[in-house]
Amino acid sequence: MKRRFISLMTAAFISAANLLSFADAPKYIFYFIGDGMGMAPVMAAATYNRSVLGTAELPLMMTFPVAGQVMTYSASSDVTDSAAAGTALATGNKTVNGMLGVTPDTTAVYSVATVLKDKLGYGVGIVTNVAADDATPGAFYAHVAHRSMSKDIDRHFAESKVDFLAGASLNGLYDKEGNSTGVPELFKKNNIRLVNTVAEIGNGNERIALIEKSPFSKSNVAYVNDSISGKLTLTEMTRACLDYLVRKSPDGFFMMVEGGNIDHALHGNDGMTAISEIYNFNDALAVAYNFLLSHPEETLIVVTADHDTGGLSTGNRENGYVAHFDVLKNQKMSKEMFSQVCKKWSKDGKPRPWNNMRDLLKDKFGFWGKVKVSDDETKRLESLYADVFVKKNSKDEKSLYSDFNAFASEVFRLISSKAAVGFTTGAHTGNPVPVYSAGVGSENFGRVLNNTEIPVEILRISGLSF
Repeated sequence: MKRRFISLMTAAFISAANLLSFADAPKYIFYFIGDGMGMAPVMAAATYNRSVLGTAELPLMMTFPVAGQVMTYSASSDVTDSAAAGTALATGNKTVNGMLGVTPDTTAVYSVATVLKDKLGYGVGIVTNVAADDATPGAFYAHVAHRSMSKDIDRHFAESKVDFLAGASLNGLYDKEGNSTGVPELFKKNNIRLVNTVAEIGNGNERIALIEKSPFSKSNVAYVNDSISGKLTLTEMTRACLDYLVRKSPDGFFMMVEGGNIDHALHGNDGMTAISEIYNFNDALAVAYNFLLSHPEETLIVVTADHDTGGLSTGNRENGYVAHFDVLKNQKMSKEMFSQVCKKWSKDGKPRPWNNMRDLLKDKFGFWGKVKVSDDETKRLESLYADVFVKKNSKDEKSLYSDFNAFASEVFRLISSKAAVGFTTGAHTGNPVPVYSAGVGSENFGRVLNNTEIPVEILRISGLSF
């Protein structure tokens, strides 16, 4: 009897502990993922603020009370791709590069969002400023052997319990021959309303897919430093998703927001655009942080990255111990936009003298003005201009998301050289990434973590497990 009494008392204590844990669990969970946003790019953004803008203000995420580091290796490589990293961050499982939402033997594994929906009835919103069926967003609702299976990823979204999806485009809308895959009809069949603007969302509670109708490119909405009016922004999509979830699921929701353009800029070795996109990501984060300030006892925010891209450094061989980020402030155009201009000039058959390009470089990048360009550097640029635009004797430089005109690539190599921004690769690295957190349970992220531990901790704080 005594033993049974102790057993019952223990059970009662455990039950009370579980109730206490559940009572303390966050009702509102924000999971921000800066794609490619390693520790060095974050520090570069802080450095730009300090050395160029003259303020000690840090990016919002760096002001959060808890910070740690995250290891990102995949099941197949010390250098992960976005699909394997997204799977780890979403499901707590390592997998092979290229695989999405499955283990290496292709067994489907389910995301933290799915568990919160199934066990607590939380609303779920997924937001990105790149393709909504790309690797990171897809990891929260899809299960495919390879990230390139875009139509299947879109089908899995349609059949999922995700309430709100927003992004630049859908890769699965057309097959390789350009034929429609029937995805819009599939969405409609599953009671998903496909809209192109925030205004179209309205005040209803039906499932929503907010997809930019005319994205900057197939892969992103637009870079902030290109100042293209009328495009969806990450902040706008984040606010729209939050408004929707507050209306539909006021008692609890999970929201993942990806800053995908950070990764795209770093793949292109475009330092200033990456810095601008990190601050763009922080603007979106401010939407969630303001919500936390109004619900401090009910909200958790976790900010991290899937991997580091580009191997960026503040400092390079040419400049030794001195960085010149003031060079970057003269950049008024992304590498991707400048490359599009160069390609248009090359293909439209209109001969343009070197002075036309010289004027463009002076206007958009400050060359021969605030950015000093030597006579030798000028001669090299002029010679390359002739090769690319007159002789047509060049090949584009390929990155994961863009093919860059050869002249554009050289211009940006020169910018990086002068600014003392170094890059080791146009792909990913195995460098650690940061994790920042605030709110209920945030203290659990202030250490060195494996990426698979983050979703496990989010669920544990919520009184759940996979």
